[in-house]
Amino acid sequence: MHALHDEHHSAQPEFFKTADEIAEEKNIGLYLDEPDGLVFCAKQEDKIVGFITGHFSELTSTVSQTVFMGSIDELYVKPQFRGMGIGQALLKRIETELKDYGVKHIFVEVWAFNKTALDIYHSVGFKHHIHWLHKDI
Repeated sequence: MHALHDEHHSAQPEFFKTADEIAEEKNIGLYLDEPDGLVFCAKQEDKIVGFITGHFSELTSTVSQTVFMGSIDELYVKPQFRGMGIGQALLKRIETELKDYGVKHIFVEVWAFNKTALDIYHSVGFKHHIHWLHKDI
């Protein structure tokens, strides 16, 4: 998880905290302790080369219908293992688990700079849902 947050901070330090700052507030154990949290790891030769975290919950809004939804919170594959289908396999695994819980919709938030992540999510069927726009002033 540290490497994932380090990549985000390196790409956009004006938006992302350092990986060390995030580690003080958040760790993988939070997902393991929560009944609605999910964590799956990809291993090669007994070493973790990638992981995915997510959760499921009821999404309520004042303007839209209530939805029992799943969320992908983090997806990371070590750079030397990218392009081998590991990220897609992790996404398919969490999707299967969420479906078993009765989830009908999965959501993920991806920053526009992260073209690699956008490509992998599109490759497994994710589509744009809400556009969240930004403007510096």
